[in-house]
This record gives sequence, C-alpha cells and structure tokens, in this order.
Amino acid sequence: MLNLFQHLIMTENGYVNTNNTIMKTKLIPIITLIIAVSFSYKGVTQEKTKDIIWHVKAFKPDAKFLRIKAFDARGRKYDVKAIQNSDQTSLLDVKAIVKGKTLPVKMLVIKGDKYYPVKAIAEDGTILNIKAITEDGKILPVKGVSKSGNIVHIRAIYNDTVFYNVLAISPKGKANVVKGLKMSTEEVETTIHGIEVFAHIKAIQQSDY
Repeated sequence: MLNLFQHLIMTENGYVNTNNTIMKTKLIPIITLIIAVSFSYKGVTQEKTKDIIWHVKAFKPDAKFLRIKAFDARGRKYDVKAIQNSDQTSLLDVKAIVKGKTLPVKMLVIKGDKYYPVKAIAEDGTILNIKAITEDGKILPVKGVSKSGNIVHIRAIYNDTVFYNVLAISPKGKANVVKGLKMSTEEVETTIHGIEVFAHIKAIQQSDY
C-alpha cells in the first residue's frame, strides 16, 4: 500500500504507480480518510482553509527575483504559483493558472535535449512552456538540470552559463525550493493527457530535500 506521502504526490493527477503499473483511480476519498485519521489520532481537528497562493520566482543571490510564467503557443503569459490548501507547507503543488483553471506543472521526458523541460499540461494535451523573464525582457528556459536521488534540481538558464534557483515564496515571506520529485525509477513516471511525465514539480521545504 502506498504511504501518505506517495498518495499526496500522485493525487493531483488521479494516478498511482503500483508495481510499475500506472492505474487511474479516484483517490480523493482515500486521501481524506487518511488525513482525517492522522489528525484524529493527534487529537487535532482539521478545518478546510482557503487556498494560499505562493509566488514562484527565479533567484540568484547577486540578482533580483525573476518572474516565472507559463507561455502558450501564441506567446500569451499566465501565472505560475504554488498552492497551499492546508496548514501543511512542506510540500506544495505547483500549478499554472490559465483562464481560471489550474494546470499541472510537470517535468517531461527528455527528447533531444540535455535538460528536462518543465511544462504545464492542459486538459486537451496542449503544452505551455514554463519560462523566467529578466528585468530587460529576456526569456529564459526553466528546466531540470541535475538529479540527486529522487530529487531533480530545477534552474532558469541564461545562455547555458548562468543558472537561477527557482523558489516559491509565501505571502509572509517564507520560501520553499521548487524541485522535480520522482516517485519511481522508471523514465516515464506517468502519462497525463497523452504527455509523458518524468517528474512532478513541487515546492519543498528547504530542510526536506
């Protein structure tokens, strides 16, 4: 049986990876039950909280924050945010907000590139590019550049020589690091709307990675 951490990672897509088999399932009731039991055991009552939006930015110590946006094929820009929907802040989903909908942001399987592309995936399988924007308007790709265990390090890249970290920043100024997170050893972690996914994108508490 998958543990709570694994369930939380996979719930947003409705998929579970068990014995290397991808199965589509309805996990929300299971997650709700597990969380309710966990909090009841601790004598704490969990109340639904309003979503808290964390801003996703690229950052380098000697530079200012850069905006991170999702770009569609026509060049239109959309916000990319980390979503906090409970008191838990150590592991947050990262989403693109497009025309009122939240789209999953994922790291895709490499195809003809040395880095893993980071993209948002629409319900019809359309892919939006995740990019950083400098103060002078330069557009930088955001990609997975290296891997440590099940963590894939994400950077905004300028001319393949300057690498910016990617952070999620809460309204109160708390910062999580945005990383790729793999739940299996398979190259293709799952498939979402026909798109092969290498890793999930999460905003992770800095002491947790």
